[in-house]
Amino acid sequence: MLEVRQQYTFYGVLLYVASTIFVLHLAMWEPEGPVWKGLFWMMMLFICVNAVAKSFLQEGKERLLYFYTIAGARDFILSKLLFNALLMVVMSLLSVGLFLLMLGDPTTQVWLFVLLSMLGGFSLSLVFTFLAAIAARAQQSSALMAIMGFPLVIPQLLLLNKASTVAFENVLQGGFGSMILLIIGLDVLLVAMAIILFPFLWKD
Repeated sequence: MLEVRQQYTFYGVLLYVASTIFVLHLAMWEPEGPVWKGLFWMMMLFICVNAVAKSFLQEGKERLLYFYTIAGARDFILSKLLFNALLMVVMSLLSVGLFLLMLGDPTTQVWLFVLLSMLGGFSLSLVFTFLAAIAARAQQSSALMAIMGFPLVIPQLLLLNKASTVAFENVLQGGFGSMILLIIGLDVLLVAMAIILFPFLWKD
């Protein structure tokens, strides 16, 4: 409920998405499939940084202390993961819609790409929520997020980019199912790590 009340975050990210895609539209008009796909996933990365990573970093010590008195560590981290995941799913749908509207539709299976974008938004939100939860409890949080985030985000983006190629081709590529299972496995691992590790940070 507290996150929903802070609507400036949602509208701020929405403005960022719309303005960035509009600039891409003016600069590139209708790019080819590989460029379109690459721009989309880079856009999703920056959306996630702006919408999700700041969810912990903007919380002051006083508010965190208040949360500590009213909620358990696992309840708190799971609620953050769930809210940020839902937020990124919504942002994924909006981004796909604006990309299709302003940059054309180079896909051959648009609904498959929509589903993959939702999975990608969900996965990226878990990564950045987990990173932000750790970084918020340490000094030099921004630098720590960059250091920890690189080895976690790059594999996710590479998998998502590779898996989404199938939506731009008429032939189903080999290993598609394995990539989806690997992405889901990484998501499950991140949730498990957050549930295990966050209570130790919460006590501090």
